[in-house]
Amino acid sequence: MTEDSRQEDLARGREVFARAQEALAAVAARLDEDFARVVALLAGCEGRVVVTGLGKSGHVAAKLASTLNSTGTPAAFLHAAEATHGDLGFIRGEDVCIIVSKSGAGEELRAWIPFLHGRGCPVVAITGAGDSYLAREADYVMDAAVPTEACPYNLAPTASSTAAMVLGDALAIALLERRGFGPEEFLRSHPGGVLGRRLTLRVEDLMHRGDELPWVTPGASLRDTLMVIIRRGLGMACVMPEPGGPLLGVLTDGDLKRLLVDGEGDGLMDRPAGDLASPDPRTVRAGTLATDALTMMEANQPGPITSLVVVDAAGAVLGVVHIHDILRAGLS
Repeated sequence: MTEDSRQEDLARGREVFARAQEALAAVAARLDEDFARVVALLAGCEGRVVVTGLGKSGHVAAKLASTLNSTGTPAAFLHAAEATHGDLGFIRGEDVCIIVSKSGAGEELRAWIPFLHGRGCPVVAITGAGDSYLAREADYVMDAAVPTEACPYNLAPTASSTAAMVLGDALAIALLERRGFGPEEFLRSHPGGVLGRRLTLRVEDLMHRGDELPWVTPGASLRDTLMVIIRRGLGMACVMPEPGGPLLGVLTDGDLKRLLVDGEGDGLMDRPAGDLASPDPRTVRAGTLATDALTMMEANQPGPITSLVVVDAAGAVLGVVHIHDILRAGLS
């Protein structure tokens, strides 16, 4: 690869992004009351939202149906060509049909539209051709026209398919907010993978407790405290009168380094942990989402920390959660 060819490839790649940005800006600038009317129509739909398209538009339509389902709006994708061979019977009058088509002139639409009107099913068009057959026959038209494709010949659907996809995303998110669809509802359709873990994994699922908990009494020497910190491998020790007792403070390996740098004298290692512990450590409740605990650690002032002490409502120590526990769970 020559330097010239590398630069040309980079320039082409950046041009695609520029065309997509222009397309999105153009579509966003034209959003008006028609968008709000479609959101209201979909929110009031008593059946399903049936989404269809062909070619690249079909891929956009399938993605829109999937996004609607995952955000609380029952939806189904129908292949535009297959539907005219029997699958149109799936559609009922209480449904709403969204047809994605750049040109709005596909032959399959000639069969679709009369059938949908006959069923009393409202038709929403997402199209880049405002004077097309689809735009004329649809009950609602979402204008997805773009200035030009990213393709140098202005042929391959690129910027237009991106614009149609983002327009569909806008509908889905507006519906999500109108329905008050929150994290708990989102979890029901995303129980697996990273999304599921982010919405279900809590501090109590990851914290170190029992024999894994690093703790010392207030009278323990700094030398003994250091050995506990090393053995437990969490970089800190809780200071408390007994297991499950109230938290009196914490000593971290960072505290030890600062004490040594400050030069506390030859007797430092024999001093009691209770005199040296930080008296107001950050704590967290067991039911807190692990992702929220991670945010607390990273946003701590004056600087990030690596662990939180887990306490109950009365302030009794239940365990310790370390940042590595959260990262290993894949929640970063």
